[in-house]
Amino acid sequence: MNVLEDPAGFAELQALGLRSVPVLSRGTAYTFGQSTKQIVEFLGLDEKSGPALSPTELYGRLDKFMTSALALLPLMPAERLHVHVPGRPRSYRSLAFHLFRVVQAFLDAEQGTTLVQAMFREEPAEDADIASIVSYGTEIQRRFRNWWQGGDTAATRTLSTYYGPQSLHELLERTTWHSGQHVRQWMMLLEREGIGHSRPLGDADFARLPMPQNVWDG
Repeated sequence: MNVLEDPAGFAELQALGLRSVPVLSRGTAYTFGQSTKQIVEFLGLDEKSGPALSPTELYGRLDKFMTSALALLPLMPAERLHVHVPGRPRSYRSLAFHLFRVVQAFLDAEQGTTLVQAMFREEPAEDADIASIVSYGTEIQRRFRNWWQGGDTAATRTLSTYYGPQSLHELLERTTWHSGQHVRQWMMLLEREGIGHSRPLGDADFARLPMPQNVWDG
C-alpha cells in the first residue's frame, strides 16, 4: 500500500505515532523500513541479512553515483525544475538536492550527529538553480572522498539513527542505494523530458544493492 496516496493508510501510521515511511506494522508493533536486517528480524524470516557489498565496494558505487549525478543534473532545462516527479509532491529541483543531502546526512552521522528524519526533509532554496546544486554536490563528494581517505572507516563502528543504532557498514549501504535510486530516477526524468544522455549507470552498478524494484513509488 502506498500510504502517500492513501489517507486511511497514513491515518493508521499516525495512530502509532509515526509520521514517515517506509515502515512495516503488525498490529501495534512496527519497524522502520530503513534496515534490511531489522525488516528480516521483524518478519521472522530465516534469511541472511546485512550488506552484500564490502565498504570499499560501497564507497566506489556511491562515488560513481555522485559523479554521474554531477554530469546529469545540468542536462535538465531550468524551466522544468519546478515540475513534480511521478507520484510524489517533490520537484525536480528538490530531487537533485536530495540525492546529495542523503550523503551529507551520512557524513554528519559519521561525525557523531544522530541521523534524524528532518535531515532528509531539507529543501533547497526555492530559486536554487542547477549550478548551485552542482556546487553543493561537488562539495559533498569532496567531503566523502576525504572521509574515506583519512577518516574512521571501520565497518563495525556504531552510528546513531532515528531507527536505532546502525553499523557504519549498514548505514553506508543504505546511503549508497538511497542516493543511487535518486540518480536512477533522474536518468528517467531526463528521458521523460525527451533529453538524451549517455546513461552512465546500468544494471551492474545497482547489482547486490537492496534497490527498490520500482523506479517510482506506487
